[in-house]
Amino acid sequence: MINIIGGKYKRAKLEVPIQNVRPTSAIKREAIFSILESYALKNSYNLYEDKCFIDLFAGSGSLGLEAISRGSAFSYFFEINNKVLNTLTVNCKKICKENQFRIYQQDSTQAIDVNFDYPISGIFIDPPYKLNPFNNLLKKLLDNNIIQKNTITIVETNNKTSFELVNGLSILNERVYGKTKILFLKKN
Repeated sequence: MINIIGGKYKRAKLEVPIQNVRPTSAIKREAIFSILESYALKNSYNLYEDKCFIDLFAGSGSLGLEAISRGSAFSYFFEINNKVLNTLTVNCKKICKENQFRIYQQDSTQAIDVNFDYPISGIFIDPPYKLNPFNNLLKKLLDNNIIQKNTITIVETNNKTSFELVNGLSILNERVYGKTKILFLKKN
Protein backbone atom coordinates (compact mmCIF):
# COMPACT_ATOMS: atom_id res chain seq x y z
CA MET A 1 0.00 0.00 0.00
CA ILE A 2 1.00 3.60 -0.56
CA ASN A 3 -0.43 6.80 0.91
CA ILE A 4 -1.77 10.02 -0.54
CA ILE A 5 0.77 12.57 0.69
CA GLY A 6 -1.05 15.91 0.51
CA GLY A 7 -4.39 17.64 0.51
CA LYS A 8 -7.82 16.62 1.72
CA TYR A 9 -7.12 12.86 1.65
CA LYS A 10 -3.58 13.00 3.06
CA ARG A 11 -2.60 9.63 4.55
CA ALA A 12 -5.41 7.76 2.75
CA LYS A 13 -4.10 4.36 1.74
CA LEU A 14 -4.11 3.23 -1.88
CA GLU A 15 -4.01 -0.37 -3.05
CA VAL A 16 -1.11 -1.31 -5.32
CA PRO A 17 -1.44 -4.13 -7.87
CA ILE A 18 0.88 -7.03 -7.07
CA GLN A 19 2.31 -7.22 -10.59
CA ASN A 20 2.98 -4.97 -13.57
CA VAL A 21 3.09 -1.69 -11.62
CA ARG A 22 5.91 0.51 -10.31
CA PRO A 23 4.10 3.17 -8.25
CA THR A 24 5.70 6.59 -8.00
CA SER A 25 7.24 6.87 -4.53
CA ALA A 26 6.05 9.40 -1.97
CA ILE A 27 9.31 11.34 -2.27
CA LYS A 28 8.94 11.65 -6.06
CA ARG A 29 5.23 12.53 -5.83
CA GLU A 30 5.99 15.24 -3.27
CA ALA A 31 8.72 16.64 -5.55
CA ILE A 32 6.42 16.55 -8.59
CA PHE A 33 3.61 18.42 -6.86
CA SER A 34 6.00 20.90 -5.22
CA ILE A 35 7.42 21.79 -8.62
CA LEU A 36 3.94 22.05 -10.18
CA GLU A 37 2.61 24.21 -7.34
CA SER A 38 5.69 26.43 -7.31
CA TYR A 39 5.43 27.00 -11.06
CA ALA A 40 1.71 27.80 -10.78
CA LEU A 41 2.34 30.24 -7.92
CA LYS A 42 5.12 32.05 -9.81
CA ASN A 43 2.87 32.36 -12.85
CA SER A 44 -0.33 33.32 -10.97
CA TYR A 45 -2.04 30.22 -12.28
CA ASN A 46 -4.56 28.20 -10.27
CA LEU A 47 -3.40 24.65 -10.79
CA TYR A 48 -6.43 22.87 -9.34
CA GLU A 49 -9.66 24.89 -9.33
CA ASP A 50 -11.89 23.84 -12.25
CA LYS A 51 -8.94 22.01 -13.81
CA CYS A 52 -8.19 18.39 -14.60
CA PHE A 53 -5.23 16.04 -14.73
CA ILE A 54 -4.61 13.10 -17.06
CA ASP A 55 -2.84 10.02 -15.70
CA LEU A 56 -1.53 7.90 -18.59
CA PHE A 57 -0.27 4.39 -17.76
CA ALA A 58 -2.20 5.02 -14.53
CA GLY A 59 -1.42 1.86 -12.58
CA SER A 60 -2.64 2.47 -9.01
CA GLY A 61 -3.71 6.00 -10.01
CA SER A 62 -1.53 7.62 -7.34
CA LEU A 63 -0.63 10.70 -9.41
CA GLY A 64 -4.16 11.53 -10.60
CA LEU A 65 -5.56 10.79 -7.13
CA GLU A 66 -2.95 13.02 -5.51
CA ALA A 67 -4.18 15.82 -7.79
CA ILE A 68 -7.79 15.19 -6.67
CA SER A 69 -6.74 15.24 -3.02
CA ARG A 70 -5.05 18.60 -3.58
CA GLY A 71 -8.16 20.17 -5.11
CA SER A 72 -8.32 19.23 -8.79
CA ALA A 73 -11.87 19.10 -10.14
CA PHE A 74 -11.33 15.92 -12.16
CA SER A 75 -8.82 13.25 -13.18
CA TYR A 76 -8.82 11.02 -16.26
CA PHE A 77 -7.08 7.66 -15.94
CA PHE A 78 -5.84 5.53 -18.85
CA GLU A 79 -4.83 1.93 -18.17
CA ILE A 80 -4.87 -1.14 -20.42
CA ASN A 81 -4.14 -4.00 -17.99
CA ASN A 82 -7.31 -5.77 -16.72
CA LYS A 83 -5.79 -6.83 -13.39
CA VAL A 84 -4.49 -3.33 -12.72
CA LEU A 85 -7.86 -1.77 -13.68
CA ASN A 86 -9.60 -3.46 -10.75
CA THR A 87 -7.18 -1.89 -8.25
CA LEU A 88 -7.37 1.49 -10.01
CA THR A 89 -11.18 1.43 -9.78
CA VAL A 90 -11.08 0.59 -6.05
CA ASN A 91 -8.65 3.47 -5.42
CA CYS A 92 -10.70 5.97 -7.43
CA LYS A 93 -13.91 5.05 -5.62
CA LYS A 94 -12.11 5.40 -2.30
CA ILE A 95 -10.75 8.92 -2.96
CA CYS A 96 -13.06 10.50 -5.53
CA LYS A 97 -16.71 11.31 -5.85
CA GLU A 98 -18.34 9.63 -8.87
CA ASN A 99 -18.25 12.92 -10.80
CA GLN A 100 -14.49 13.45 -10.24
CA PHE A 101 -12.94 10.70 -12.34
CA ARG A 102 -13.21 8.65 -15.47
CA ILE A 103 -11.23 5.50 -16.29
CA TYR A 104 -10.50 4.47 -19.86
CA GLN A 105 -9.30 0.96 -20.61
CA GLN A 106 -7.05 2.04 -23.41
CA ASP A 107 -3.46 1.75 -24.57
CA SER A 108 -1.93 5.09 -23.64
CA THR A 109 0.41 4.97 -26.62
CA GLN A 110 -2.53 5.15 -29.05
CA ALA A 111 -4.47 8.24 -30.05
CA ILE A 112 -6.56 9.59 -27.20
CA ASP A 113 -9.97 10.45 -28.55
CA VAL A 114 -11.63 12.00 -25.51
CA ASN A 115 -13.39 15.29 -24.97
CA PHE A 116 -12.00 16.70 -21.73
CA ASP A 117 -14.52 18.67 -19.68
CA TYR A 118 -11.98 20.92 -17.95
CA PRO A 119 -8.78 22.77 -18.89
CA ILE A 120 -5.85 20.37 -18.46
CA SER A 121 -3.32 21.41 -15.80
CA GLY A 122 -1.14 18.33 -15.98
CA ILE A 123 -0.51 15.15 -17.90
CA PHE A 124 1.39 12.38 -16.13
CA ILE A 125 3.25 9.98 -18.43
CA ASP A 126 4.81 7.16 -16.42
CA PRO A 127 5.05 4.04 -18.62
CA PRO A 128 6.85 0.82 -17.73
CA TYR A 129 10.57 1.55 -17.97
CA LYS A 130 10.99 -0.96 -20.82
CA LEU A 131 8.76 1.22 -23.03
CA ASN A 132 9.90 4.38 -24.73
CA PRO A 133 6.70 5.82 -26.27
CA PHE A 134 7.61 9.43 -25.60
CA ASN A 135 8.25 10.95 -29.03
CA ASN A 136 5.16 9.47 -30.69
CA LEU A 137 2.94 10.01 -27.66
CA LEU A 138 3.99 13.63 -27.08
CA LYS A 139 3.52 14.39 -30.78
CA LYS A 140 -0.02 12.91 -30.68
CA LEU A 141 -0.87 14.90 -27.55
CA LEU A 142 0.34 18.10 -29.22
CA ASP A 143 -1.30 17.39 -32.59
CA ASN A 144 -4.65 16.70 -30.90
CA ASN A 145 -4.38 19.88 -28.76
CA ILE A 146 -4.50 17.85 -25.57
CA ILE A 147 -1.37 19.65 -24.40
CA GLN A 148 -2.70 23.18 -23.96
CA LYS A 149 -1.03 26.53 -23.26
CA ASN A 150 -1.00 26.06 -19.47
CA THR A 151 -0.58 22.27 -19.42
CA ILE A 152 2.54 20.86 -17.80
CA THR A 153 3.44 17.38 -18.98
CA ILE A 154 5.32 15.29 -16.47
CA VAL A 155 7.38 12.42 -17.89
CA GLU A 156 8.78 9.80 -15.52
CA THR A 157 11.29 7.38 -16.98
CA ASN A 158 14.51 5.50 -16.36
CA ASN A 159 17.40 7.97 -16.07
CA LYS A 160 19.20 6.17 -18.92
CA THR A 161 16.26 6.59 -21.32
CA SER A 162 16.80 9.32 -23.84
CA PHE A 163 14.40 10.78 -26.34
CA GLU A 164 14.49 13.76 -28.61
CA LEU A 165 12.26 16.56 -27.41
CA VAL A 166 9.28 16.97 -29.71
CA ASN A 167 9.11 20.24 -31.63
CA GLY A 168 6.66 22.52 -29.81
CA LEU A 169 7.71 21.54 -26.28
CA SER A 170 10.44 22.82 -23.99
CA ILE A 171 11.87 21.50 -20.73
CA LEU A 172 10.67 23.49 -17.75
CA ASN A 173 12.49 21.41 -15.15
CA GLU A 174 14.37 18.11 -14.91
CA ARG A 175 15.15 16.02 -11.83
CA VAL A 176 16.91 12.72 -11.23
CA TYR A 177 16.09 10.48 -8.26
CA GLY A 178 18.29 7.37 -8.28
CA LYS A 179 17.30 5.39 -11.39
CA THR A 180 14.39 7.73 -12.20
CA LYS A 181 14.37 10.86 -14.35
CA ILE A 182 11.41 13.24 -14.19
CA LEU A 183 10.94 15.87 -16.90
CA PHE A 184 8.48 18.76 -16.75
CA LEU A 185 7.52 19.88 -20.26
CA LYS A 186 5.66 22.98 -21.41
CA LYS A 187 4.18 23.94 -24.75
CA ASN A 188 6.20 26.67 -26.51
